[in-house]
Amino acid sequence: MQRAPQFKRTLLASAILLLAAQSAFAQSSTDGAAKADDQQTVVVLGSRSVAKTALDTSAPVGLIGLKDLQTAGPLELGKLLQTLDPSFNFSTTFISDGTDSIRPATLRSLGPDQVLVLINGKRRHQQALVNVQQTIGRGSAGTDINAIPLAAIHHIEVLRDGAAAQYGSDAIAGVINIVLKSNVGETAVSGQLGTTSEGDGDMYSASVNRGFALGENGGFVNLTAEWRKRGETNRAGPDSLRVNPPRVTQHIGDSNTKDAYLWWNAALPIDKSSEFYAFGGVSQRKSDSYGFFRSAGDARTVPEVYPNGFLPAIHTDIKDASFAFGYRRDLAGDWKADVSINYGQSELAFHESNSLNVSYWYEPKPGGGIYAESAREADTGTLKFNQLTFNADVKGPVKFGETEVNLATGFEYRQDNYQIVAGDPISYQYGRTNNPAIVIKTPSGATAAAGIQGFPGYTPSTAVDSGRHNIALFLDAETKPVKELTLGGAVRYEKYSDFGDTVTGKLSARFDPTKEVGFRASASTGFRAPSVQQEFYSSVSTNLNNGVLTETLTARQGSAVTQAFGIKPLKEETSTSISGGIVLRPAKNMSLTADAYQIKIKDRIVFSSEIAPEAGGGPIANILKPLGVGQAQFFTNAVDTRTRGLDIVAEHTTKFDASTLVLSGQLGFNKTEVTKRHSTSTVLSGEKLFDKSQVTLIEHGQPRKHHVVGADYTVGAWNLNARANYFGEVYAENFSPLQKWDARWLVDTTVRYGFSKRTFLSVGVNNVFNQLPNEWTNGGDFPKLGFTRCWETCPIGVNGRSFYVRADTAF
Repeated sequence: MQRAPQFKRTLLASAILLLAAQSAFAQSSTDGAAKADDQQTVVVLGSRSVAKTALDTSAPVGLIGLKDLQTAGPLELGKLLQTLDPSFNFSTTFISDGTDSIRPATLRSLGPDQVLVLINGKRRHQQALVNVQQTIGRGSAGTDINAIPLAAIHHIEVLRDGAAAQYGSDAIAGVINIVLKSNVGETAVSGQLGTTSEGDGDMYSASVNRGFALGENGGFVNLTAEWRKRGETNRAGPDSLRVNPPRVTQHIGDSNTKDAYLWWNAALPIDKSSEFYAFGGVSQRKSDSYGFFRSAGDARTVPEVYPNGFLPAIHTDIKDASFAFGYRRDLAGDWKADVSINYGQSELAFHESNSLNVSYWYEPKPGGGIYAESAREADTGTLKFNQLTFNADVKGPVKFGETEVNLATGFEYRQDNYQIVAGDPISYQYGRTNNPAIVIKTPSGATAAAGIQGFPGYTPSTAVDSGRHNIALFLDAETKPVKELTLGGAVRYEKYSDFGDTVTGKLSARFDPTKEVGFRASASTGFRAPSVQQEFYSSVSTNLNNGVLTETLTARQGSAVTQAFGIKPLKEETSTSISGGIVLRPAKNMSLTADAYQIKIKDRIVFSSEIAPEAGGGPIANILKPLGVGQAQFFTNAVDTRTRGLDIVAEHTTKFDASTLVLSGQLGFNKTEVTKRHSTSTVLSGEKLFDKSQVTLIEHGQPRKHHVVGADYTVGAWNLNARANYFGEVYAENFSPLQKWDARWLVDTTVRYGFSKRTFLSVGVNNVFNQLPNEWTNGGDFPKLGFTRCWETCPIGVNGRSFYVRADTAF
């Protein structure tokens, strides 16, 4: 009953959109035709045959053009995609270690590692960071979407359909293809300044893009440099639980960041039928975030150093690099060949400051007394991931009687490697001797905590440098047996060096009985191989548990802990996906699509709950105690899920005598359910292995409704753009009782004036009505700590209204 008002508001928004479209249609000019503009209308995603418009594909493909990128307010790609595409989510996180800096990007409310990202049609490497905190994407290592600069992008294609048989592992939720700019002879410069209504979070950005001609046959090199700086925001309330008088002790909001990018896209024709091409880029992003406040009376601090307590600072240095090089050639009979090699690497280094190692301070000296000193900062370790991919593809038409079939086939070799580099000794050691047999006590009698406070360092025992490789063969076919019908199919075989092989397939169909009406459907099987991050990640932290020093181990597969519990090595996730939809084009200036889908995933890889010994002893205690581990958690194929959804997209363009009005609406409905929890352990049931709080995170951590309604009006040199995003309710529990954060509408507006066809000034307001998550009313002690609003699941963030001014020019 509580959800009825929100459902009514969604229906009301839909009705307003359709009525506005009908009204605009009635006022349109007599010819009713929408003239072509400079926006991208053709997509290549979803099919390896001839390119199609987004309305002619056999599966739904969203298209984000250059003007969309320029008129939306966010400066980071993740937030911009969330603003423009309702199937995409980019949850805001804080106090979550590295996830503060590399936030999870998801499609259709699935995991970050269940969406495949391509650059110019080539696989993009994943991030080194594994999300191990209680955030969206817990236990996954997705793609660092913010490592790609906006100024280098020409357009983005979003395939909302299972496509593992076409593009390989990870494409269970869909595929995002980012196409880079290739223009020549023009220099584009852009700058933006912004701030929040609270006067913090100042944002500065500058970019330059330049295309140069290579040779006389259409060769080019397009270069992009971009720089961005974001100030921190803090929406924490007073801490009344740990300090007196109450004051703000936590940092809850965006962190300080500095980002720099250099990207390129190039092609050099050899003759009329062949060319070399290359693209890629490097980026470095530095971010400052924070852990939990340590109060003056806490055993994890030292009063002589921090008499009022301290807030540990976590600094991340994120480096990303990629380079793709290839050769394309036209063969006989309209066949084409493409051979490429693509390398990418992601690196995230942690550094802790404003902290200390309590066990270093209070460790007894051999001759008597205590050391009474500890460094205040340390490097706490580095995560590294690199990927090398080789592709060789051919495609072209084959005649079977009167029927022509477009075929594509190819081979892929991929090598993934993951590395954990240990931090400085002080960041993880238990005293200088690192001897757990010595009990180190603070003056209050509490057991001293090991490692530096905030983010303990990776230890030599968790350090790793390992990887795997795989090969793939695929066959893709598409044909039109009759003019109105398009049929497609794909099959893919992949073999991995560490867990075996798999075969996936896909069938698709498109039927257009008239020019105004089309039907489309697809059915596919998919898979996602466990990432090397999930296979090899491990960490050890020492926590105080009721005054007892407790080793908490994130155990990698095949370790003594997972073997003792009977947890089998990771295997691939498998999926089945079906979708069906309708495409309506009642006029040349109006379109409406509706697509329903279902995705079932079996043996989904998740990060387990914390497995702690039973009170008074029991089977779990009997396993952990001999291994010297107080608590354990690990990656495991523990759940089956089902996701059902509906996407509705409408657009109408009205041409007046001297102006143009474009109305658009994208309504996204989505529901994910955990249908089964299972365990290979004789000690841990599925419910113990993956508890209720983790189920809530998967089922309700992302909005089940996300709608985007927009209006774009151009008259003369002026352009006015208004966009409203509706984010449905989300829930969270784990550190606190179950809490619901209500749905919100966020409205963004932009006014843009063109001094010429190449020079523009824009003024914009994001979140015009200053919408914030509702206050945390059921959080136990957390509101007393300063957590006034959301934390674990936060699609809209906590910053509120922001303003910006942007200037664009080209010469």
